[in-house]
Amino acid sequence: MNETPVPRIDDQVFRLLLLAITVAFAWILWPFYGAILWAVVVAVIFAPVHRWLLQSMQGRSGLAAAVTVLIIIAMVLLPLAIVATSLVQEASGLVVKIQSGEYDFGSYVQRILDALPAWATGLIERIKLTNFSALPESFTSSLVKGGQALAPQALSLGINTFEFMIGLGIMLYLLFFLLRDGDTIADRVREIIPLRSDQKATLFTRFADVVRATVKGGILVAIAQGTLGGIAFWFLGIHAALLWAAVMAFLSLVPAIGAGLVWVPVAIYFLATGAIWQGIGLILYGVLVIGLVDNALRPFLVGKDSKLPDYVVLISTLGGIKVFGLNGFVIGPLIAAMFMVSWEIFSASRRDDPASNA
Repeated sequence: MNETPVPRIDDQVFRLLLLAITVAFAWILWPFYGAILWAVVVAVIFAPVHRWLLQSMQGRSGLAAAVTVLIIIAMVLLPLAIVATSLVQEASGLVVKIQSGEYDFGSYVQRILDALPAWATGLIERIKLTNFSALPESFTSSLVKGGQALAPQALSLGINTFEFMIGLGIMLYLLFFLLRDGDTIADRVREIIPLRSDQKATLFTRFADVVRATVKGGILVAIAQGTLGGIAFWFLGIHAALLWAAVMAFLSLVPAIGAGLVWVPVAIYFLATGAIWQGIGLILYGVLVIGLVDNALRPFLVGKDSKLPDYVVLISTLGGIKVFGLNGFVIGPLIAAMFMVSWEIFSASRRDDPASNA
């Protein structure tokens, strides 16, 4: 008769000590979780580039990792810095013009309301959807308050920039070692995880797939949609086209929302103010070009890597952004994918274990 071995007291104490030290270490790293997260994400995305350079440089892993980091800085970080600088300038100029009254968005809203047919305004007023007389003033007041709320943030821009630079430096530093020693680190993590080999392989594969799917299928598609929308706004002479392009790109990160929240109201304004051809052209461009980018590019960039239902992606993305900020659009789907694959592994283990079905 086999007896279940009783854990020794010193083993239990060591496990508690190990848990406490692990929690303390995670607590220390938490202020830089964003830098660590993006170091891992960028390392996963650019791993094929590093492997190609590693073969070209005859296995000199340190040099290959350094060159990969330089490529990332030149191709990703520098363009982002240039765009971010231009965005800050455009946003600041737009806020100043709104506060000075040069741009009266309330009058723009009033033009749209005046262009609505009588039956439409009457129907909306009867169901008390909104107060038309107060809507333009309320809209302008909200924009001015938003600009005033952003003003204090500008005072802490220097501090935020300093913190951002520290985080960026940590991210690049970790990225170098993740690229150079990635295989060794992955093997160490696999040894630590107390699961079967097939379960660990499934988890690691799923993690890499979701990271690639989220970044490639999310960021690249969002950049494409924002760029196309910004080009249309620039062509139509809309002020701060780069700023609106960034807004459209950000909205495109969220499934089922997209850039239409920006270009559709602009098209309606064109139609309501008599710019019929501009409005029709923007609608056709938005539907046939901007709207179809997602369907055309996402399958090509991602394939079926994520294997997550659309509603799960939507909820996990919104929840992740709510909890973790901008980093949440990666963390949310990643947690959702790990949740689903963990339960799949658990269900499969129960099916394969005769004792659990007895």
